[in-house]
Amino acid sequence: MNPYRQSRIRRQLEIRAQVLRAVRAFFQNAGYLEVETPVRIPAPAPEAHIEVPPAGGWFLQASPELCMKRLLAAGYDKIFQICPSFRAGERGDRHLPEMTLLEWYTAHADYLDMMTQCEQLINYIVNCLGLPGLHYQGSVIDLKGPWPRLTIAEAFARFGSLSVSRALETGRFDEILGLEIEPALGTGRPVFLYDYPVQCAALARRKPADPDIAERFELYIAGLELCNTFSELTDPVEQRARFEQVLSQRAVDGKPRYPQPETFLAAVADMPAAAGTALGIDRLVMLVADAARIDEVVSFIPEEL
Repeated sequence: MNPYRQSRIRRQLEIRAQVLRAVRAFFQNAGYLEVETPVRIPAPAPEAHIEVPPAGGWFLQASPELCMKRLLAAGYDKIFQICPSFRAGERGDRHLPEMTLLEWYTAHADYLDMMTQCEQLINYIVNCLGLPGLHYQGSVIDLKGPWPRLTIAEAFARFGSLSVSRALETGRFDEILGLEIEPALGTGRPVFLYDYPVQCAALARRKPADPDIAERFELYIAGLELCNTFSELTDPVEQRARFEQVLSQRAVDGKPRYPQPETFLAAVADMPAAAGTALGIDRLVMLVADAARIDEVVSFIPEEL
């Protein structure tokens, strides 16, 4: 009996390699430039519920977004990156403390444009792999577009035990979203969950028709959250204020205060109108390979190191 777990998941790792080749082909064919940015940075984008690992006085990135947005400010209009990203303390069937993210940015686009790009990307990958469609854990996923769209308010009304406003007031927004709403999403067809409360999207632009709502969506397929997208906030004053609100909440929650990412904030005013998406490669491979656990699609898990 071969003692190596890696020997038992060779098929999944081969599928992973095919997915990565397809992702690169999709963006290169669309005129995107593949970029690389540092994974060790002096200050992360502060998030209320994401802890970033310290690294020699700096931090390991939770995502490459700050540096990639600085490239937007420098005049790059279509860029993508596949890179490791880090979240301290995250471990489970769908979570790893080190994960692989695909992140891409499109100037002069918004989050609605990115919905279309997501549909095109997933279908392109499935076609490249020669699959008849997506079959995940006994469910057949219909990928024909356009995919359904569900606002946060509609999702809480349909699946949640509290309204959005009440969930925010009681500090239970993430709990209800994760435990009551997410498992019901994307069954049979992918679904875009969109229009988040502005306090739940620190880097997203406000919706012009409703300033209490941010132009953000997450994509769900078979109950898996696959990606997170914003129409990007390009007002440096509001961006700094949003970060300060998050840092204040972290202090109330007894969490460490991160430094403000000053080099990023200095570049925000030079950013064009744009949209960006972060997509979890590990979870995408789980879907394509019909793997129940994230451990089945990565070469090494933390417990083996």
